[in-house]
Amino acid sequence: MHREIYRLRIHHTQEWHDLYQKSSNDDLQKFFDKYLRGYDNGWENTPKVRHCLLGYNCPSIINRPDITYPPPSVKHTTLFLSCSTSALQHYVPSESASVKYQCDSWDDDGAHFTYKFTAYTEFIGYSKATLYMSCADTNDMDVYVVVRKLDTNGRALLHTNIPIEDLPSGSQHTGIPNTNIFKYVGPNGRLRASHRKVAQEPDLTPEESTLLYPADIWHPHDLEEKVPPGTIVPLEIALWPSGMIFQAGEALRIEVKGHEVTLPEFPALDRVPENLNRGKHAIYSGPEFPSSIILPLVGDNR
Repeated sequence: MHREIYRLRIHHTQEWHDLYQKSSNDDLQKFFDKYLRGYDNGWENTPKVRHCLLGYNCPSIINRPDITYPPPSVKHTTLFLSCSTSALQHYVPSESASVKYQCDSWDDDGAHFTYKFTAYTEFIGYSKATLYMSCADTNDMDVYVVVRKLDTNGRALLHTNIPIEDLPSGSQHTGIPNTNIFKYVGPNGRLRASHRKVAQEPDLTPEESTLLYPADIWHPHDLEEKVPPGTIVPLEIALWPSGMIFQAGEALRIEVKGHEVTLPEFPALDRVPENLNRGKHAIYSGPEFPSSIILPLVGDNR
């Protein structure tokens, strides 16, 4: 199969729901008819990229055509964490600070850092966090990061993965289960500190590397480097790609935690996963330890 026939379509609903939509099946059938049966049906004119932006509290943008992913309009924006103000900002904080959370407690919601938008902004593509962290109580850390959307009142939102009209008759939003089949939190990533080694991803072409830069990161997982208690190390953490819409006055919040940041697959799995965390994790910010996150933004011109 030739590389040039590939197409990317990113859907806005849960994968099983999307797979069984008539439009999805018709689209796939058109592909098979073109390349397996030789039909001249115009498939080659299908946009190279069709992606979606989740609205959460407003309508989503669905099947937007583009020429690459991330699109050329994306500006990879670096925001620096301020542990003293819990803010994300465009410059490195002038003073050093740190914040701690109980990494082995499901009840500790971790450290939060917020950035408010003054104009309509879109989030499209890949993110990468660089966090300077330590733990005084053990020699390894499992660190979890998630990007949340906040409304104008500062309330963290969830995206409903299956339209209410496609759920059983009589379903209400308040009755939708808090599992990741039905609800999406936001783009997220995780890393075990002893596997923090990074390298060039061997399977990426130069074109793909350019598209992902500077948000790309690859961990070969071929070396375990324990972290002596109290030692500060930089952790580069890749986040899954995503698409989100932010209106003026809404905010983006980075949450760093010691436990899983997604909703469970099933209720019985809630708070079940275990890791190596013990005691408190510390995050550092400032000139010596410039913790930051790279975000793929369109429209935020500050």
